[in-house]
Amino acid sequence: MAPFCLLFDLDGTLIDSDPVHFAAFNEVLSEHGRSIDLETYRMKIMGAANPTIAAALFPDKTEEEGLAIVDRKEALFRERVSELEPTPGIEALIEWSDREGVLRAIVTNAPRANAEQMLEGSGLKRHFSTIVIGVELERGKPDPLPYETGLKLLGGSASHAMAFEDSLSGVKSASAAGLTTVGLRTSLEDEHLTGAGADLVVSDFRDPQLLSRLEERLAAARGNTGVSA
Repeated sequence: MAPFCLLFDLDGTLIDSDPVHFAAFNEVLSEHGRSIDLETYRMKIMGAANPTIAAALFPDKTEEEGLAIVDRKEALFRERVSELEPTPGIEALIEWSDREGVLRAIVTNAPRANAEQMLEGSGLKRHFSTIVIGVELERGKPDPLPYETGLKLLGGSASHAMAFEDSLSGVKSASAAGLTTVGLRTSLEDEHLTGAGADLVVSDFRDPQLLSRLEERLAAARGNTGVSA
């Protein structure tokens, strides 16, 4: 029987990082006489891979030039990692998954340097040995490949797994991979998350609906109930 697995996005899901990303983007963009508003960030930038972001923000520059500017933003973001906190309730969810023998992985479009520093600074690194970096694959989110890769590394299957996401590209990626997807409303409204494919939307990992759904799915996966997994 395939193990039951939980796959987590990082930015805005495991860690409340989007306000710091948004500020860093605007600081770097100001050097080029540009800016983005919060709505543009949430709908078009948040959760996207850096090549996609560079093309969206700097269509008048070469790919190399655009990526260099985005890399400058990432360096600025890493200087501020100490400002970040884990999303409320994640520690309790990790403890629950340990008790139940549920496997975990991180699936992110963040550069590896960002991911490693965020996990180290937040104290979450020791809980995750499997980390999938979308930009290191042939295709990142919103393609399903990052989540398919995470499942393969864990030895799991989409029917015995749940994903946690906060961005449109992330929800689309997880849903396209066939996972039941929980959207966190850390930045987006419910209708945006459900419109992208989220099966459930919660404020954070403390939401009572979440534990109920997890226990239901786990029982179904283990054949302890008639509910379909």
